[in-house]
Amino acid sequence: MGDDKIRSTKLKFKGDKQKKKRRREDAEEGSSDNKRRKEDNVDPDTWVFPENPNEIRGPTFIIHPSDPSPISLNFSSTTNRVVLHFIDKEKSEDDSEPQSLLERTPTDISQVWVTTRVAGSPTINIRSGSGEGKFLSANTLGIVSCDRDARGPQEEWTPVIMPDGMTALMNSYEKYLGIDEVAGGSLQLRADSDEVGFKERFWLKIQSKYKKEANEEEKTKKEGMAGPPKIDESATNHLYQAWGAGRSVVSSHDKKELKRARKEGRLAEALLDRRAKLKSDRFC
Repeated sequence: MGDDKIRSTKLKFKGDKQKKKRRREDAEEGSSDNKRRKEDNVDPDTWVFPENPNEIRGPTFIIHPSDPSPISLNFSSTTNRVVLHFIDKEKSEDDSEPQSLLERTPTDISQVWVTTRVAGSPTINIRSGSGEGKFLSANTLGIVSCDRDARGPQEEWTPVIMPDGMTALMNSYEKYLGIDEVAGGSLQLRADSDEVGFKERFWLKIQSKYKKEANEEEKTKKEGMAGPPKIDESATNHLYQAWGAGRSVVSSHDKKELKRARKEGRLAEALLDRRAKLKSDRFC
């Protein structure tokens, strides 16, 4: 009787809808495997938020959450300058409800920047996507420009992901990029702040395929570092126990000692002792 399956005593009627069993994947929605599966199904060109600095690469959309209208960092290919563009300005006469800030995507090539990095470096370079590709830079006074064709220390930025998901950009002088209000009420982009406040926080969006690429690189790197390297014991023995054309010079006493060392887990130490002994006998 113990092998019989337990049946439900609840009455069933014809026409009743059968309850679907919840799939295990739904129960484990927060798991990393399920999260990765969802990311694989996302359109490669979809704009998403980076979760760590290493994911910031490729086409990048930079927005500041200003009120009442968010500001995008645009590049003017005519003047080679960064323009602070009020995204909702052209919609002021439109009755349609403005799009949520987090749903915004670039609508013009001037809003797209290209982020690159040297492999293994925490810093990034931000280059304009339109025009001839000028690099965003900041000098010692915090003056921001975008008119250089080559990259150097002033064109390096360190992205810092904040707890709320926003990003701060620190220049090579350890000052943060921010939007500052100057005389007359106009806004200006500067990089001379010592702390990260509201003015120094930006929403960065990247394309899904570049985020996936960064995660795959990180996974490959971790797998390569996992576990100690395996030692070819027979090759090691041959290297340390033979001279010339593979001619064995190990005595029966030494063989017993090496066998005992292998059992006791100190083979490497015994091999080194044996190597030192052979060298000593050879040159005496």
